[in-house]
Amino acid sequence: MATSRCRVLAVVLVLGGLLIGCAGPTSADGVRTFWKDSPDALAAPELQRFNNLLADLAERLKPGLVHVRVRRASGVPDDAERGEPLEPRRSTGSGFVVDESGLIVTNAHVVEGADAIQVKLADGRRFAGRVVGRDGRVDLALVKIEGATNLTALPLGDSNRLRVGEFVLALGHPFGLEQTVSFGIVSRKGAPLAVAAPGFDFIQTDAAVNPGNSGGPLVNMAGQVVGVNSMAARNGSIGFAIPSSVVKLLLPQLATKGKVEWGWLGVSIAEVTDEDAARLRLPEARGVLVRGVMPGEPAEQGGVRPNDVIVEIDGTPLQTPRDLQRLVSSTPVGKRVRVSLVRDGQATEVEVTIGLYQERERERQPVPRRVPRRPDPPERNAPRPDAPK
Repeated sequence: MATSRCRVLAVVLVLGGLLIGCAGPTSADGVRTFWKDSPDALAAPELQRFNNLLADLAERLKPGLVHVRVRRASGVPDDAERGEPLEPRRSTGSGFVVDESGLIVTNAHVVEGADAIQVKLADGRRFAGRVVGRDGRVDLALVKIEGATNLTALPLGDSNRLRVGEFVLALGHPFGLEQTVSFGIVSRKGAPLAVAAPGFDFIQTDAAVNPGNSGGPLVNMAGQVVGVNSMAARNGSIGFAIPSSVVKLLLPQLATKGKVEWGWLGVSIAEVTDEDAARLRLPEARGVLVRGVMPGEPAEQGGVRPNDVIVEIDGTPLQTPRDLQRLVSSTPVGKRVRVSLVRDGQATEVEVTIGLYQERERERQPVPRRVPRRPDPPERNAPRPDAPK
């Protein structure tokens, strides 16, 4: 009997020791802890230096980032007809200071239809904003705030020098969360998005661009803004930004005219295929095929005809329809340009005065800004007859 009791006591002591061991370590004052400290752990020197540089860069950029809050009237006409009050709709976006006078860059869709705009600075100050200029075709807007001092303007870099694979930061206020920074690379340049009607390309990045990031800066490792975040794919895995080269092109007109005056030819165009080259007696499949000429528009007045192949404008060679769109759109309205073309197998030249693009009724319909459309196949890539060219 005594032997059995001894055995039971031994088992109890062993179990007690196991339980105490599983309870984990205790501090000097006997308080139980649930983690393991490693105060001497260090990253590799190269990684530690990169971490510090990245954190310092983000800290340096944040003062130039702003939070844009917009109030719009409700768009429910039935409520108004019933005499019920319309509830205002509110939304938010991002932006950044581009000039110390109070000029702020954001997206056009962020401030579209705004009754009131509030701009919140990184230090918490709030100012009423007004739209100075807006262009819905490239989704860019310029907002002005008055009375703000000690503003930090972010410098614009050269997006043309940006390379695929470079590190970038996307700053903004996604989902209403303030002062957010995401990190990634430039995954593609020259994304041919259908919403880029003037022929300009977007920068594609895998840095997270979520709702609320719209209008925020895409920044390179030198602290320069190389793009303005504009939209993201449906699954949020890739985002798209307006290149800073386009921003530099449009800002002067937005600041002085309140809009962008786009150049216009008045033609429908397409790529030159091998079949077109044989049919039109071309030495090679190069240039832009004119499929149609709109009556009374600049191209017709200058002598451009259907089935002409435009190969140069003012000495600038053209390879694709997007080259022509981009060049014509950015040419000042009223400027006379030399159009080199091939007609019936013969090289010829005409002079055309660039006209002013007028927004067509069909193009005023809302375009989903968040989700880019896939480009059409090559055989269907010809812009609409009323697209700016």
